[in-house]
Amino acid sequence: MALFEGVAHLLDTTRLLVTFPFERTYVQSIIVVSLYVSLTAVLLSTLVSLPIAMLVGFADFPGKGVVVAIINTGMGFPSVVVGLVVLFAVSNQGPLGALDLIFTTEAMILSQFVLATPVITGVSLAAVTSVEQGVRDAAYATGGTRIDVALVTIKEARYGIVTGVLAGLGRAISEVGSVLIVGGNIARADGTSVTRTLTTAIQLEARQGQFDTALVLGAILLVLVLLVNGLVLRLGGGRT
Repeated sequence: MALFEGVAHLLDTTRLLVTFPFERTYVQSIIVVSLYVSLTAVLLSTLVSLPIAMLVGFADFPGKGVVVAIINTGMGFPSVVVGLVVLFAVSNQGPLGALDLIFTTEAMILSQFVLATPVITGVSLAAVTSVEQGVRDAAYATGGTRIDVALVTIKEARYGIVTGVLAGLGRAISEVGSVLIVGGNIARADGTSVTRTLTTAIQLEARQGQFDTALVLGAILLVLVLLVNGLVLRLGGGRT
């Protein structure tokens, strides 16, 4: 009985959001900001992480163990620390102060990029190094260049790389602390989001006692994650 009452309450809340234009605009703008920030950060992170994973995975150099340890340590960076570092970097006294990025979506992208990059790099590195040496040797034996061998390796490790991208996206889109620090959780007077994401909006609504809106936003966040995961898994061949 309690379960049915909960479902009915959630449906009533969803109906309210559809009924009132202000709430609908509010929610839609938050979704747009969340997807823009997280997907951009993960895309940039993937473009950086894959070459690093390939380089570290293929090359033998002094200090390689230290580099791998740093990557693995970065996978557990506290988000609030990352937020503070990025906030200092984009502040007026920081090295990026001239770009005027403080409390913007660009600063939020930067913080999520820092958080997602070690995750994608670490998982991709594990996937690349798990590819058998015989696959690389066969590519060389057929006259392949280093780029050809790298492409073959990526193809063999693609499911592990997809897992890394998904893990990075999960870290980015569920982030609260760092984006709250560098973004400021700002919304305009008409309710449209400037730097407010689903996670920061959920926190704000819950603190204000607006549990109906917080629950709907949480459900939307869950659905978005499931949809993105399903899309990536489909593109990856249905495996991870």
